[in-house]
Amino acid sequence: MDLKSVTSNGIAYPDRKRVGRGPGSGLGKTSARGHKGWGQRSGTSRRPGYEGGQMPIYRRVPKRGFTNARFRTDYTLINVDQLEVFAAGETVDLATVLERGLTSRESNLLKVLGDGKLAKALTVRAQKFSKSAAEKIRAAGGTVVELDEAGREKPATPNPAS
Repeated sequence: MDLKSVTSNGIAYPDRKRVGRGPGSGLGKTSARGHKGWGQRSGTSRRPGYEGGQMPIYRRVPKRGFTNARFRTDYTLINVDQLEVFAAGETVDLATVLERGLTSRESNLLKVLGDGKLAKALTVRAQKFSKSAAEKIRAAGGTVVELDEAGREKPATPNPAS
């Protein structure tokens, strides 16, 4: 037994492909690059989607209609039932939600959705509330505080339930 015969389970480092070392290696002459053309020359790299000069698919497919993707407003989402971890009377905003690890930050804007039940009176500060979420927070004796994009309070709107 000698050092070159000692191996671990499997091959940690597969043998390097040595090209251009004569016809006996099987990778001589053109060094596995083929004859002539762009790929045979040094320094080649094709951009993603290149189809060998054929009209690429992203240009062949017709583009129609409107997409809102560039103008969409993304929100960090949380459901009403996730607010149960807070003590009664606490103020809930994006910072406290992230601090408790209830969700991950998707955006600096928070939206509260109405899935689940809430049994505690909380003050919830967010940019958006679904109608059912606002109703459930108010029904539990809590307060809904709508914020603008900068995080400032919007003027209070009258309670639609009263």
